Parts: sequence; structure tokens; C-alpha cells
Amino acid sequence: MRLKNNVRVVFETTLVVNEVEARALDAMVGYGTKEFLRVFYEKLGKAYMEKHEKGLISLFGKIRSEMGSALCTVDKARKALTEEA
Repeated sequence: MRLKNNVRVVFETTLVVNEVEARALDAMVGYGTKEFLRVFYEKLGKAYMEKHEKGLISLFGKIRSEMGSALCTVDKARKALTEEA
């Protein structure tokens, strides 16, 4: 018999942002991860961000995949409400 122990620690957090902050995030990721990192590294260096690059790529991907459609829904709702008034 062979016994193998697996220990896994998982951390998740929820970040709540308002519309203005959401639009800022959406605009920031609109530059693309590679372009953002190129300029970030050029202007601020790699000391802090380089070890978190995979996390930044994942974060930008999540923001790109979810934020745009959510903001589009807000825009459509706002337009529908103003057209009825």
C-alpha cells in the first residue's frame, strides 16, 4: 500500500469596485498585457512586478472577459431608462 498526502491552501478574495473604477480597469487592460508590461517595466522596472507576471496576465484576462460585457449592460440600461423619460 502506498499513502500520499496532498495539502492545498487556496486563497480567494472579492474586490468590489464602482462603475468609474470598473471603467478604469477596463481601459487599463485594453492596452493588452504585453504592451502594459512593456511600458510598466520600461518606466518602473521589473523589481516588483516580474515575479507576479503570471498573476497579472490572469487578472487582465478575467477583467477583459467579464468587465466589458458588464459595462455594456450598464450602458444599455442607462440608455433604455433615458429614452423612456
